[in-house]
Amino acid sequence: MNQEIPVAVLGARGRMGSQAVRAVDAAEGIALVAALGSGDNLGTLVSSGAQVVVDLTVPDATYRNVAFAVEHGIHAVVGTTGWTAERLTDLGVLLADRPATGVLIAPNFALGSVLATAFAASAARYFESVEIIELHHPDKVDAPSGTAARTAQLVSGVRSAAGVPRSPDATSSDPGGARGADVDGVRVHSVRLRGLTAHQEVLLGSPGEQLTIRHDSFDRGSFMPGVLLGIRGVASHPGLTVGLDGYLDLHAPGG
Repeated sequence: MNQEIPVAVLGARGRMGSQAVRAVDAAEGIALVAALGSGDNLGTLVSSGAQVVVDLTVPDATYRNVAFAVEHGIHAVVGTTGWTAERLTDLGVLLADRPATGVLIAPNFALGSVLATAFAASAARYFESVEIIELHHPDKVDAPSGTAARTAQLVSGVRSAAGVPRSPDATSSDPGGARGADVDGVRVHSVRLRGLTAHQEVLLGSPGEQLTIRHDSFDRGSFMPGVLLGIRGVASHPGLTVGLDGYLDLHAPGG
């Protein structure tokens, strides 16, 4: 019989964290050994024997939490946003001293969302125009969403590598910012509306046709299969992985 993976959840009293606590507690082959909220002692991660920590806290705390885990040889699965390029670089330095430790930072744990982003990136080279609309509940503190930003970055990278120019846009005056944020040359529009959970559309257009790739999460439970996948896979992926797609086989046979 395989030994259970001891897991600690940080941010356990939040909306996502409380859902993760229930999912981890119910999952086969995984044991919940600690559930920490804001202000709780991080030393509990060590004393509990956790081998994986799930961080679902807030941007101001996430780097400190993950750095503590890495320094103590504990793998981390992270769903908290706020990871700047500088913080990722600093984390890479920490991980270099712990080559057996893995960290997964995932902007979105919904498997459908990860797949939709991958599909959009694959399609982006074939269309003249691309824009992204992300729609979330009004309690979300960041805009654009981490998922939209990552989608834009992946789309931009694919189009750049294929020599596709930026989407045509004759706009010469936009004092109110109606054209949205510019993320690596891709326009991203953020909607915050009561009744929404997490939704994203990638609009791709060429003369005479349009392709829309949309994903909807109607409940935070949609994120839990990805969280569990990350927990089960992080030990076999040492170093830093950004995006749950790094744990999925998204390449076609022979591709």
